[in-house]
Amino acid sequence: MNLLPGVRGQTVRTDRLQMRYVESGPSDGIPVVMIHGNLATGRFFEHLMPGAPERYRIIAPDMRGFGDTEQVPIDGTRGLHDWADDTFALVHALGITRPVHLVGWSTGGAAIANYAQDRPVASLTLVDPVSPYGFGGVRPDGAPCFPDYAGSGGGTGSLEFAKRIADHDTSSDSPFSPRNVMNTSYWAPSHREPPEREDVLVEEILKSVIGDDGYPGDSTPSPNWPTIAPGTRGILNALSGKYCSWADIVDLSPKPPILWTHGANDIVVADGSAWEMGTLGKMGAVPGWPGEEVFPPQLMVTQIRDVLERYRNAGGHVQVEMFDGSGHGPLFDAAERWSQVFFAFLDSVERGAEMGAVTRTI
Repeated sequence: MNLLPGVRGQTVRTDRLQMRYVESGPSDGIPVVMIHGNLATGRFFEHLMPGAPERYRIIAPDMRGFGDTEQVPIDGTRGLHDWADDTFALVHALGITRPVHLVGWSTGGAAIANYAQDRPVASLTLVDPVSPYGFGGVRPDGAPCFPDYAGSGGGTGSLEFAKRIADHDTSSDSPFSPRNVMNTSYWAPSHREPPEREDVLVEEILKSVIGDDGYPGDSTPSPNWPTIAPGTRGILNALSGKYCSWADIVDLSPKPPILWTHGANDIVVADGSAWEMGTLGKMGAVPGWPGEEVFPPQLMVTQIRDVLERYRNAGGHVQVEMFDGSGHGPLFDAAERWSQVFFAFLDSVERGAEMGAVTRTI
């Protein structure tokens, strides 16, 4: 594994599974754990590590179902709590005893929110996170369009895309080629990673577990449009609003500071996501759409903003940074600015914690 300067690759056995991760910084540094999104690995954060302030220990694991971490099933009925518990198991195995700063990109955003619902954290950084009400099949208030959450879950994944991952397709021959999906969806289409780096990231995607226990997961038939509802296994079921929720973060006490960064041109997490059934139905891409009153396009960004506004009104600190021109990953297509915003946020949280400790001592 050819890692960037200053980046180390490690494997550790936790009390849940064996996890692979990359890290940088001193072993006794302030711990920052970065959780990747769907169809990615910890190496998607690697480029942030060489320029990071030396006081931080940055840890980016491959999550269950992806990368070089032990291949164990994803229980979709737990939402992202499998990932949250795996992350805590890693933190514990590494001997970290203080609350960690957590970063969650896309799917990882729900995982870190679920982590914070169950245990203390120093801060949360949400990078284009999945909606607090999951992905697909829900109304603006988070209620399901249909009682069985039809239109979300494992049956909504692209079988052609999954097949190309299973076949280890490194080409750019098709819109469903992992390389093309990455370059059109993970960041702004105008952005390209350096060729060698792009090849590395494609290879990381191709490590994804394909099938019912990974991507896309299983499904169940439904009498409701579009005739499929969530199953119980795999990542897309974990993301369904039937199981995925982090809206209750509003009730946390104490409330960790939150940074929300979002690419204004994101097509994955958006008010009208190009990957969501309500939008696809309205576009005519999925026949039989029952209309806006029954199955509206999901207002994902609005839902995130509403929940974080309630968090702020309940006494929490929320910093919001929108990245004009960025796609689903401003940490890639606006890496320099994103890093500046992120590390300034961490520094402010750490200063606040230090001032609080001084005040308590006095």
